[in-house]
Amino acid sequence: MDFLRPASWEEALAAKAEHPTAVPIAGGTDIMVEINFDHRRPEYLLDLNRIELLGEWEVGEEDVRLGASVPYSRIMENLRAELPGLALASHTVASPQIRNRGGVGGNLGTASPAGDAHPALLAAGAQVEVESVRGTRLIPIDAFYKGVKRNALEPDELIKTVHIKKADGPQQYSKVGTRNAMVIAVCAFGLALHPETRTVRTGIGSAAPTPVRATAAEEFLNAALEEGGFWDNGRIITPSIAKQFAELASGACNPIDDVRGTARYRRHAVGIMARRTLGWTWEQYRAGNGRTLEGAA
Repeated sequence: MDFLRPASWEEALAAKAEHPTAVPIAGGTDIMVEINFDHRRPEYLLDLNRIELLGEWEVGEEDVRLGASVPYSRIMENLRAELPGLALASHTVASPQIRNRGGVGGNLGTASPAGDAHPALLAAGAQVEVESVRGTRLIPIDAFYKGVKRNALEPDELIKTVHIKKADGPQQYSKVGTRNAMVIAVCAFGLALHPETRTVRTGIGSAAPTPVRATAAEEFLNAALEEGGFWDNGRIITPSIAKQFAELASGACNPIDDVRGTARYRRHAVGIMARRTLGWTWEQYRAGNGRTLEGAA
């Protein structure tokens, strides 16, 4: 195994073009596990730790440009207001040591359906900026996942930045694991309210071959909130709406049975998380508009 260590982004792109099979490594929290257990033995490792721009972020007027190697701990500390869903997801990642090393770019590169960042990125409507010596392109997060641990990257491309719109409404994230820490998700659910467009987006992890959105649940809820005037009157969402949303979210799953949980349990848990995150985000929305549980009913 050869170790490539470029000193700049341009050198990294040139190295990836010359060695398309080279596996990028920054935090190394995924690839080193595979190497240590002899599950993978790449011909080349492409070390990106010297590339400073990958560890930087920029908060603009409308969005956050998040470098692929920004550690989860930095997201938690510095971007909680702008990216609340991703910050909550970052809290659930493994241990403090892993959160100090791992980043969103690694989750995207590995493209595991159980990656903790994926539901939050789907709910926020992120875009992934990738680059090669041939140029740059933006990939919508909905089009990024192509299969089990497969993404939309071309062999000579590297993930540079993730563009995520700043939250214009409440966001939540929920994860089920077999214990409280250092655990791969049995299933996970992210939800984001977007009051500016009067829409809701979701993200589901570890309950299908790829991270997915519950689009039917979103369409139902968007229509119900609009028809009932909920965005304007701030009423409490009725139990029947919450129940239907949860059932549709559960129906979006296509899980498997494995050592962490059964397919049946995953579908059930996703429905529960969908209902709960909807309740949490909607109460945040109502509170942010000066309403209480008793008011505007």
